[in-house]
Amino acid sequence: MQREYEFQRKRLVRDLRAHGVRDERVLAAMLAVPRHRFVKQHLKQQAYGDFALPIEAGQTISQPYVVARMTEMLKLSPEHTVLEVGTGSGYQTAVLAQLARWVYSLELVAELAQMAGARLRDLGIGNVKIQTFDGTVGWSECAPFDRILVTAGAPEAPKPLLSQLAVGGLMVVPVGDRASQRLITYRRLRGGGTQRNEGEGVVFVPLLGRHGWQER
Repeated sequence: MQREYEFQRKRLVRDLRAHGVRDERVLAAMLAVPRHRFVKQHLKQQAYGDFALPIEAGQTISQPYVVARMTEMLKLSPEHTVLEVGTGSGYQTAVLAQLARWVYSLELVAELAQMAGARLRDLGIGNVKIQTFDGTVGWSECAPFDRILVTAGAPEAPKPLLSQLAVGGLMVVPVGDRASQRLITYRRLRGGGTQRNEGEGVVFVPLLGRHGWQER
């Protein structure tokens, strides 16, 4: 079965390349991380399809193309520290950990944070720290961050996250309404300003928290 998963993962990476993902380091990270380890048992045979899948707590593991594209947009280097907002299953976290020096990840749902941490430990990924907290507030004691990735749809870029971004740093966040968003990249400029670039359309679960959406 492991060989079958490896074959499916190689096919997924070929498809990602064909769909426009160009960063070879990102593609290598997608090849290295076993997505089937991050989904429910009865969904493992679907793990390498290019679509989102349900996980615990009513959340989802993102479509592999979206994971690869958002990671590519971050333009990561091995010396970077990354803040991830929304650990979820831990899959995106694992991909980031292949490319950055250290990943700090915030998850609002304690159950998800605990399960993601266990998966990452089982895979021997040690350059990640996960905390259960409102990710829209950020992680000020570990700031500034070279890169910030938000993995849920926000009504706007949370201001605390922008303030925790290092000068010259990049933040990628899906911005829009609850139904659909666009990937927005923010670059922190000297003097405190930001440069904003709009990317492709996506659909994420809502970013809940003080500087995101409120629970209905």
